[in-house]
Amino acid sequence: MLPLVLASSSPYRRELLARLRLPFTWSAPQIDESRQPDEPAEALVRRLSLEKAQALSASHPHHLIIGSDQVAVLDQQILGKPHSFERAREQLLAASGNSVTFLTGLSLLNSATGQHQTDCIPFTVHFRQLSDAQITRYLHAEQPFDCAGSFKAEGLGVSLFRSTEGSDANSLIGLPLIRLIDMLHASGVDTP
Repeated sequence: MLPLVLASSSPYRRELLARLRLPFTWSAPQIDESRQPDEPAEALVRRLSLEKAQALSASHPHHLIIGSDQVAVLDQQILGKPHSFERAREQLLAASGNSVTFLTGLSLLNSATGQHQTDCIPFTVHFRQLSDAQITRYLHAEQPFDCAGSFKAEGLGVSLFRSTEGSDANSLIGLPLIRLIDMLHASGVDTP
Protein backbone atom coordinates (compact mmCIF):
# COMPACT_ATOMS: atom_id res chain seq x y z
CA MET A 1 0.00 0.00 0.00
CA LEU A 2 1.23 3.47 -0.82
CA PRO A 3 1.60 5.69 2.27
CA LEU A 4 -1.33 8.02 2.99
CA VAL A 5 -0.94 11.77 3.28
CA LEU A 6 -3.67 14.18 4.30
CA ALA A 7 -3.29 17.49 2.46
CA SER A 8 -4.67 19.60 5.28
CA SER A 9 -3.65 21.45 8.41
CA SER A 10 -7.14 20.97 9.90
CA PRO A 11 -7.14 19.22 13.27
CA TYR A 12 -10.78 18.25 12.59
CA ARG A 13 -9.86 16.37 9.41
CA ARG A 14 -6.92 14.66 11.13
CA GLU A 15 -9.20 13.45 13.92
CA LEU A 16 -11.68 12.06 11.40
CA LEU A 17 -9.02 10.29 9.32
CA ALA A 18 -7.51 8.77 12.47
CA ARG A 19 -10.83 6.93 13.00
CA LEU A 20 -9.95 4.65 10.07
CA ARG A 21 -6.89 3.38 11.97
CA LEU A 22 -4.70 3.63 8.91
CA PRO A 23 -1.23 5.15 9.27
CA PHE A 24 -0.97 8.59 7.69
CA THR A 25 0.99 11.79 7.79
CA TRP A 26 -0.27 15.26 7.05
CA SER A 27 1.04 18.41 5.47
CA ALA A 28 -0.54 21.77 4.79
CA PRO A 29 -0.82 22.50 1.07
CA GLN A 30 0.05 26.00 -0.07
CA ILE A 31 -2.52 26.95 -2.71
CA ASP A 32 -4.60 29.96 -3.65
CA GLU A 33 -8.11 29.10 -2.42
CA SER A 34 -9.77 32.04 -4.17
CA ARG A 35 -12.98 31.41 -6.04
CA GLN A 36 -12.77 31.94 -9.78
CA PRO A 37 -15.26 34.38 -11.35
CA ASP A 38 -18.76 32.83 -11.52
CA GLU A 39 -17.41 29.47 -10.29
CA PRO A 40 -20.26 27.36 -8.86
CA ALA A 41 -19.77 26.15 -5.30
CA GLU A 42 -19.58 22.47 -6.28
CA ALA A 43 -16.95 23.16 -8.95
CA LEU A 44 -14.98 25.24 -6.43
CA VAL A 45 -14.72 22.47 -3.80
CA ARG A 46 -13.91 19.82 -6.41
CA ARG A 47 -11.15 21.98 -7.86
CA LEU A 48 -9.67 22.97 -4.51
CA SER A 49 -9.70 19.43 -3.10
CA LEU A 50 -7.73 18.22 -6.11
CA GLU A 51 -5.38 21.22 -6.11
CA LYS A 52 -4.61 20.60 -2.42
CA ALA A 53 -3.67 16.99 -3.18
CA GLN A 54 -1.65 17.98 -6.25
CA ALA A 55 0.24 20.63 -4.26
CA LEU A 56 1.86 17.85 -2.21
CA SER A 57 2.62 15.47 -5.08
CA ALA A 58 6.18 16.73 -5.69
CA SER A 59 7.16 16.34 -2.03
CA HIS A 60 5.26 13.03 -1.73
CA PRO A 61 5.91 11.31 -5.09
CA HIS A 62 4.80 7.76 -4.18
CA HIS A 63 1.78 8.37 -1.97
CA LEU A 64 -1.99 8.41 -1.88
CA ILE A 65 -2.82 12.02 -1.10
CA ILE A 66 -6.19 13.04 0.34
CA GLY A 67 -7.43 16.54 -0.43
CA SER A 68 -10.64 18.03 0.93
CA ASP A 69 -12.33 21.40 0.79
CA GLN A 70 -15.68 22.60 2.07
CA VAL A 71 -18.06 25.50 1.62
CA ALA A 72 -21.41 26.29 3.17
CA VAL A 73 -24.15 27.57 0.88
CA LEU A 74 -27.20 29.56 2.01
CA ASP A 75 -29.63 30.94 -0.57
CA GLN A 76 -27.11 30.33 -3.39
CA GLN A 77 -24.47 32.36 -1.51
CA ILE A 78 -21.22 30.82 -0.28
CA LEU A 79 -20.54 31.36 3.42
CA GLY A 80 -16.85 31.40 4.20
CA LYS A 81 -15.11 31.00 7.53
CA PRO A 82 -16.22 33.97 9.59
CA HIS A 83 -12.86 34.75 11.33
CA SER A 84 -14.64 37.15 13.71
CA PHE A 85 -17.44 37.21 16.26
CA GLU A 86 -19.49 39.77 14.33
CA ARG A 87 -19.25 37.88 11.01
CA ALA A 88 -20.17 34.59 12.75
CA ARG A 89 -23.15 36.29 14.36
CA GLU A 90 -24.31 37.56 10.94
CA GLN A 91 -23.98 34.08 9.42
CA LEU A 92 -25.97 32.40 12.21
CA LEU A 93 -28.68 35.08 12.10
CA ALA A 94 -29.02 34.44 8.35
CA ALA A 95 -29.09 30.64 8.92
CA SER A 96 -31.74 30.88 11.67
CA GLY A 97 -34.87 29.02 10.52
CA ASN A 98 -33.22 28.23 7.19
CA SER A 99 -31.27 25.40 5.60
CA VAL A 100 -27.56 25.50 4.85
CA THR A 101 -25.97 22.97 2.50
CA PHE A 102 -22.37 22.01 3.09
CA LEU A 103 -20.54 20.87 -0.02
CA THR A 104 -17.37 18.91 0.66
CA GLY A 105 -14.99 18.26 -2.19
CA LEU A 106 -12.91 15.11 -1.77
CA SER A 107 -9.97 13.93 -3.87
CA LEU A 108 -7.69 10.94 -3.62
CA LEU A 109 -4.57 11.33 -5.77
CA ASN A 110 -2.07 8.58 -6.53
CA SER A 111 1.02 10.75 -6.90
CA ALA A 112 2.99 7.86 -8.49
CA THR A 113 0.56 7.55 -11.42
CA GLY A 114 -1.22 10.92 -11.41
CA GLN A 115 -4.59 9.15 -11.32
CA HIS A 116 -7.20 10.67 -9.05
CA GLN A 117 -10.76 10.28 -7.87
CA THR A 118 -12.73 13.43 -7.07
CA ASP A 119 -16.25 13.86 -5.76
CA CYS A 120 -18.51 16.37 -4.01
CA ILE A 121 -20.58 15.22 -1.05
CA PRO A 122 -23.53 17.41 0.07
CA PHE A 123 -24.90 17.56 3.60
CA THR A 124 -27.76 19.85 4.66
CA VAL A 125 -28.39 21.35 8.08
CA HIS A 126 -31.85 22.70 8.92
CA PHE A 127 -31.45 25.34 11.63
CA ARG A 128 -33.80 26.06 14.50
CA GLN A 129 -35.22 29.57 14.91
CA LEU A 130 -32.42 31.20 16.88
CA SER A 131 -32.64 34.30 18.99
CA ASP A 132 -29.84 36.84 19.08
CA ALA A 133 -29.19 35.86 22.71
CA GLN A 134 -28.88 32.14 21.80
CA ILE A 135 -26.44 32.95 19.02
CA THR A 136 -24.37 35.21 21.27
CA ARG A 137 -24.20 32.56 24.02
CA TYR A 138 -23.21 29.90 21.50
CA LEU A 139 -20.47 32.03 19.93
CA HIS A 140 -18.99 32.91 23.32
CA ALA A 141 -19.08 29.24 24.39
CA GLU A 142 -17.53 27.67 21.30
CA GLN A 143 -15.85 30.44 19.26
CA PRO A 144 -16.27 28.67 15.88
CA PHE A 145 -14.53 31.41 13.91
CA ASP A 146 -12.43 28.99 11.84
CA CYS A 147 -15.46 26.91 10.76
CA ALA A 148 -17.50 27.34 7.59
CA GLY A 149 -21.05 28.18 8.66
CA SER A 150 -19.95 29.45 12.09
CA PHE A 151 -20.55 26.32 14.17
CA LYS A 152 -18.84 23.13 15.30
CA ALA A 153 -21.06 20.14 14.55
CA GLU A 154 -18.87 17.90 16.69
CA GLY A 155 -19.58 20.12 19.70
CA LEU A 156 -22.33 22.38 20.97
CA GLY A 157 -23.22 23.43 17.42
CA VAL A 158 -25.63 20.51 17.20
CA SER A 159 -27.92 22.45 19.58
CA LEU A 160 -28.55 24.91 16.74
CA PHE A 161 -30.00 22.22 14.43
CA ARG A 162 -33.61 21.23 13.87
CA SER A 163 -32.54 18.32 11.65
CA THR A 164 -29.89 17.20 9.17
CA GLU A 165 -29.89 15.24 5.93
CA GLY A 166 -27.13 13.60 3.97
CA SER A 167 -25.28 10.35 3.40
CA ASP A 168 -22.32 10.98 5.70
CA ALA A 169 -22.41 13.17 8.81
CA ASN A 170 -18.59 13.21 8.83
CA SER A 171 -18.71 15.41 5.74
CA LEU A 172 -20.20 18.14 7.92
CA ILE A 173 -16.92 18.21 9.88
CA GLY A 174 -14.90 18.29 6.66
CA LEU A 175 -13.93 14.75 5.60
CA PRO A 176 -16.58 12.38 4.18
CA LEU A 177 -15.22 9.07 5.46
CA ILE A 178 -17.80 6.84 3.75
CA ARG A 179 -16.86 8.14 0.30
CA LEU A 180 -13.15 8.17 1.21
CA ILE A 181 -13.32 4.47 2.12
CA ASP A 182 -14.84 3.77 -1.32
CA MET A 183 -11.96 5.67 -2.95
CA LEU A 184 -9.35 3.87 -0.85
CA HIS A 185 -10.84 0.48 -1.77
CA ALA A 186 -10.77 1.44 -5.45
CA SER A 187 -7.05 2.24 -4.97
CA GLY A 188 -6.35 -1.16 -3.43
CA VAL A 189 -6.30 -0.10 0.23
CA ASP A 190 -7.95 -2.46 2.69
CA THR A 191 -9.63 -0.78 5.63
CA PRO A 192 -10.37 -2.61 8.90
